[in-house]
This record gives sequence, structure tokens and C-alpha cells, in this order.
Amino acid sequence: MPDNSERERIRELQEELREHSYRYYVLNDPVISDAEYDKLLRELEELEEKHPDLRTPDSPTQRVGAPPQDELGEAPHKFPMLSLQNAFNADELREFDARVKRNLGMEEGDTVEYSVEYKIDGLGISLTYRDGLLERGATRGDGHVGEDVTQNLKTIRSIPLRLADVEGRPSECEIRGEAFISKDEFSRINQDREERGESPFANPRNAAAGSIRQLDSSVTARRNLDAILYDLRTEESTRYKTQAGLLEFLGQLRVRTSKPYQVIEGMGGIEEMIEKWAEDRHDLPYDVDGMVFKVNRLDLRPELGAVSRSPRWAIAYKFQAERAETTVKDIMASVGRTGAVTPIAIMEPVFIDGTTVSRASLHNMDEVERKGVRIGDQVIIQKAGDIIPEVVEVLTDKRSGDEKEFEMPSQCPICGGEVSRAEGEVVHRCQNPACRAKLKGRLEHWASRGCMDIDGLGPAIIDQLIESGLVEDIPDLYRLEHEQLVQLERMADKSASNLLRAIDGSKHRPLDRLINGLGIRHVGDHLAQVLAREFGSLDRLKDASVEDLASVYEIGEVVARAIRAYFEDPEIRRMLQDLKEVGVEPEETEPAGSQEHPFITDKVFVFTGELERWTREEAQALVERYGGRATSSVSKKTDHVVAGPGAGSKLDKAEKLGISVLSEEEFVEALGEHGDVEIPEPE
Repeated sequence: MPDNSERERIRELQEELREHSYRYYVLNDPVISDAEYDKLLRELEELEEKHPDLRTPDSPTQRVGAPPQDELGEAPHKFPMLSLQNAFNADELREFDARVKRNLGMEEGDTVEYSVEYKIDGLGISLTYRDGLLERGATRGDGHVGEDVTQNLKTIRSIPLRLADVEGRPSECEIRGEAFISKDEFSRINQDREERGESPFANPRNAAAGSIRQLDSSVTARRNLDAILYDLRTEESTRYKTQAGLLEFLGQLRVRTSKPYQVIEGMGGIEEMIEKWAEDRHDLPYDVDGMVFKVNRLDLRPELGAVSRSPRWAIAYKFQAERAETTVKDIMASVGRTGAVTPIAIMEPVFIDGTTVSRASLHNMDEVERKGVRIGDQVIIQKAGDIIPEVVEVLTDKRSGDEKEFEMPSQCPICGGEVSRAEGEVVHRCQNPACRAKLKGRLEHWASRGCMDIDGLGPAIIDQLIESGLVEDIPDLYRLEHEQLVQLERMADKSASNLLRAIDGSKHRPLDRLINGLGIRHVGDHLAQVLAREFGSLDRLKDASVEDLASVYEIGEVVARAIRAYFEDPEIRRMLQDLKEVGVEPEETEPAGSQEHPFITDKVFVFTGELERWTREEAQALVERYGGRATSSVSKKTDHVVAGPGAGSKLDKAEKLGISVLSEEEFVEALGEHGDVEIPEPE
């Protein structure tokens, strides 16, 4: 019979080990060593062995221990696990976007808000939780019935045996995602197999699938699988309204979720993310074979429905690759905007996928070592996602013995500053804040169209400004004088005047453009708009706490910490002060919900047709300022549709759903009747 001290110690150990597992496998932020963790686990095992009645199903000791099975049982899915339609090029994605808008009754110029996540190359899984406790784990199977692999999935330490007890946790739900094997673990497994005389796995996906379907869970446990989860199905009402909100909620449940993920607008956002993520994916520790675009708003998905075995509200873009053989002539180190030092293979030019390729990113030293690329090697290259050249295979059987290994320089090739790699990161970075390569990248980003939009300030001019010593940081742009500029190569008197006029004209861009221009990690144009609407001024944003930031719709914990770290940097604080001193004062944005209005607050509006008093963007901003929400499509959640001349399918849909339809004048009357709102005269 256990005494109270032993009972309490078992409970303490279970909670402590759960916390350490969460920090290690989900947050990647361990606070104790492996040896310390093992010591705690052994103590718990001994106590539970002594008192088996105190061993709970969600105890950390229950990850492995079930006896081998004779066969895998069937596991019917309460909610069908549909597969995604694939797209292989931009035209197919445009067709998907057009189809979504058509099915939602949207107009040609409207845009759909999508969430985007990487498509992990693993095995689809479904986890059933009841009262927070993992009850069953299953494979996808045919979408309706999978295989019961509960014991094997319990060995994956990033899968919680018990969900965190947070507000809104469903009493019963299915959480879905992908089980996979990391690149490093895959290499280790294959090395072990080869040493034992066994055939290596062909790829990480096959290794993951074979591991999950083992009859002996101890075999699965030895392969150190991982899982990322991205969906939750339940019959209960939920407090999240979007895919982004769903992922944030899963994070609160202490589930490892799809990261990075992004919310984007329309086809323009889709194309931008493909270009960016096709390269960024190589820094991931696991393989991905594409990107998944989903209609972000969950309430629109039932309207779109499904066809055959695929939902109409999501699509998978598959990266494509054409391959060719060439020779690595050299490997050089390139320095980017964030100081990342990237090994670049300089190759014999080869024609591939419509272009001549002579350079390929090797991404980081881990990749160089994993692939074993040497100067002088014959290699197979491909263009991933139709965009980025990469070395995919080294032809070791063609080596002559004269090949040389690449070593990451300890000093930056641009500025001579220290190059080092922070613990837990795969990228080496130049540590010199004044590095010219980092400065060039920052200036190019600052001047770009989506940021401060400084016409005429291109890479060639920026190079000269840096080389001449005229610009050492962003604020120096606003101290430039005409006499200085005309001394630059190919800078005539008129060109200098135009550039100075463009620089001066950028001083008062909207706040979201300036936030985007700062180049904060994880913050692009969309999140910059979110932050501008939420905080209204740069001062309020830079003083916001992690908690303030993380509470903002679409801003998660990781992004919040990155923003906070950016503004805590003394050099950044100095630069922002300098920008203020040279007259860079962005247009402040009135924070969303900063005022209340009984007709607008907490209501959802759709504006359609032509408006006489406002542009559509101005009307939407008005609604958001008073705590309402302006959307681009009509649904059952819409409270009012404001329809001007030329209103089309949105008006028809509103009338069909019985939603309140107002003319612009009726909208104006409601604003005046219920509150004091500044209303412009008709144009």
C-alpha cells in the first residue's frame, strides 16, 4: 500500500517528465540534460513497478511496453480522412483559386484568404482523444477505415498522451497530422541497417510508414519518429474560426503543429509563398514535398464541400524537379540579409528546366556534410519547385581522389567579422552588425515596393552607396545630399534629384509598410498589416510584451517572441530613434476596435458594388476601427451586406440567406442614428 509521499512523488514525476518531454520534443527548448531526464524516468518506473495501481495510461512510462501484436486491427474514422487534390504548376493553382471564388459567389476582383503550410512527406495519422486522454491512434487507410496503430504512435514523444486542460478543449476529438522521420534520424537508421547487412530504406517516407505499421512497438520506438499535427475534428462548438486559429489552439493543447504557417491573400499571396518557401524548405529538419493551401475561414468550408475524396477548400502544390549532371568547380560562402552564411556550389553551367544553371545553394554545413559534396565532385542537380537549383546526389563512384572538402569560413567573406552557429540552429551567421552584405539586403528590402517603395534605389545604387561610405544604416538614406549623389557612377543631376525626392516621399508611408520594411523575422506584409491594425503606432508595437503580441489574432508564440527580441536589440532601438530624428514618421493606424459603435461592434459586414462616400478599403477600415469585421464573401455569419450600384452575386447570396441588405444611404443613416461617426460627403 503506497504512502502519501510515494503517491505524491509519482504524481510529481509524471508531471515533471511530461513538461520536460514537451519542452524537448515540441518546443525544442530543453532545460535538463538527457541523463537527468533518464534518472527521473527510472525513478518513476521503479515507483510504478512497486505500485502498479498508480500507473496511469498517460504516464511517461507508457510510451513503450505493450506486447507485440499478431495483426493490426481496423480503426474506423468518425470523420472521413480525405486526400488532397494536387496541383503541379501555377495555372492549376489559378484554376483552384477561381473555382473557390466562383463557388462562394465572389466577384472577379475579390480575393480569398488562404492559410499555407508545408506538405510533410510522411504518413497521415489520426489521434482520438477523450476527456484529454489519447484513446486511439490510426493510419489514414482508405479514408474511412484505417489501421489501429495506437501503441506505435504512443512511442512518438511529440504526441501528447494527454492534452493540456485549457479552456475550450473538446471532450472528444480527432487530431490529425503527419508522422515522419527527420533527415538526421533517417541517415542514422540507414547506417545502422547497412552495418547489419540490411537494405537501406529508399526514403524517409517509406521508413516512417514501415515503422508505424510494426507489430512490435519497441521497433517503432527505436526509430525515433516525430509528428506534426494540423487539424482537429469534433462535433462540439469551438472558439477558433480560422485554420490559423485552429493551429494556435492546438499549440495551447501542447501539440506540435505546422510551423511555419502563414495567412495570405489570393493568388498573389500563393505565388509569393511558393517562391519563398521553395527555398526555405531546405532548412527544415524533415522532408517536405509541397505546400498545402487551405481556405483560412472554417465557416466557408462547408459551403465549398468536397468532390469524390478531396475537399474543394484545399489543394496541395507539389514541388517538381528536373535533373541534370554537372561538376562542382568550387564552393563559396554567400552572406544574406540576416547574416546567414550559405555555402554555394559553383558548377559547370548546365541547361535544366528552361534555364542555364551554374550555381546551387547547399543551404548549410549540415547539408554539405549530409550529402558529402566536395569541390570537384560530379553531382546530380535539380530545380526544386521549378525555381531553386539544388544538389540532390553526389556521384561518388566518379571521384578521382583530387576532390576537396569545403570548410565553413570562421570569418565573414564580406566584412571579416566572426562567423558562428548558435546552439540549436543549422545556419552559420556573420555576427558583425555592420556587415556590408547584411546592410545591402536590409536596404534592398526597405526600398522594395511592398515596403517603403523608394523608386530608383536599386541594387546597383545601393552597392555604390555602401562602397562609398555614404550609407552605413537605413537612416543614412535620409541624410543623403544632392552633391553626394551626383558623384556616383551614372548618377546624373536629374537622377539624383529624383532619387532624393523618392527617398523624402517615403518618410510617411503607412505603418504596415514600415513594419514590413524592418525585416522582422517571421513578419511579412500580411502580418505587418495585422500588427499595424492592432497597435496603431510603432511606439506601441515596440513596447508590446510577448503576452500582448501572442494575444493578437494570427500572431502565435514563436512570432511574438521574434518580434519582442527584435525590438529589445539595442542597435535596433538606436536605428529607430535615428529614423525618427531624420523625419521618418509613418502614418499611424487607428487600432482595430479602438472605438465602439452599437451598430458595428462585433458585427460582420460585406461591402459590394460601387460606393459614393468611401472606397471599399475605407469602408472596411471604418468597420474595423469600431470593432467590427469586414469580409469579402457572404456567409451565414454575415450580419449586414452594404450594396451599391453594380452589386452582383454577393447581393443574390445575401437575399437567398435572408441576410440584412443595406444601401449605402441606409448604412449612413444607421451610423448616424446609433453613434457619432465622421461621414464624408458623396464624391
